[in-house]
Amino acid sequence: MPARRAVTGRSQEPRKRFAEELRSLRAERDLPLRKLGEAVGWDWSLFSKMENGETLGGPEVVQALDQYYGTPGLLLTLWELAMGDPTQFKERYQRYMRLESEAVSLWHYAVGALPGLLQTKRYAQALLSAGGMNGKELTTQVEARIGRRELLSGKNAPPFRSILSETVLRTPLTDTDAWREQLEYLLKMSEQRKITIQVVPHSVGPHALTNTHVMFMRTTTGPAVAWVETGYSGELVEEAAAVERLQLRYDLVRDLSLSPAGSRKFIMDMLEATSCEPSI
Repeated sequence: MPARRAVTGRSQEPRKRFAEELRSLRAERDLPLRKLGEAVGWDWSLFSKMENGETLGGPEVVQALDQYYGTPGLLLTLWELAMGDPTQFKERYQRYMRLESEAVSLWHYAVGALPGLLQTKRYAQALLSAGGMNGKELTTQVEARIGRRELLSGKNAPPFRSILSETVLRTPLTDTDAWREQLEYLLKMSEQRKITIQVVPHSVGPHALTNTHVMFMRTTTGPAVAWVETGYSGELVEEAAAVERLQLRYDLVRDLSLSPAGSRKFIMDMLEATSCEPSI
């Protein structure tokens, strides 16, 4: 059994503590990052980012490091504490926003709500209000979300594909006028040359991303990364093998989706049905 490691003088902030331990373990062995990558079987640049606190990595790579260093469970425990640190979601989300703004291509899957890049102001207000946001914070967040839509306009806009679960279109706003406005905006955006919108109908049954809201982003400086989100938190996935697994799932779902033309007709039918509903 490895000797118990002293914690005196080490950071009490979970993320910093995790990075410190990674640096310390490698320094004890006088091991270059490239050699560590070769020994563990992961890209050495990921270890550099983890040691600098830029990313936490995923559970698979942390378990591999625990095994290599002979510290069973130590690094994984520190990683779990860092993941649970309430300050981390804000930092991860800010980094996601930065990567999204720098992306040269974007592709996305929505489980139950439209992506921010396709939301109208009233849709964003309703969604954020439902999550408990109000007052000045709500106003600020809605404006910020609407501002993000500028990313999809102009000659330098990145190609963007959004696959929507039928659930997204079967969950209307209580304000019928606001919902019609949102559907009309979707149709308008689907006409843009660099934007592709597809719908996965309920009839396909369970599929590879049934419970996974994900945005993939590719920048000029590196491989694609993914942002995976629930209603309560989000995680930036950067490890190449994990991103590839998500991409394979995405491809399977795309194959099950209606064509862009078929999806547009689906949205038009939804709009027509909404327009025919009597006003209350």
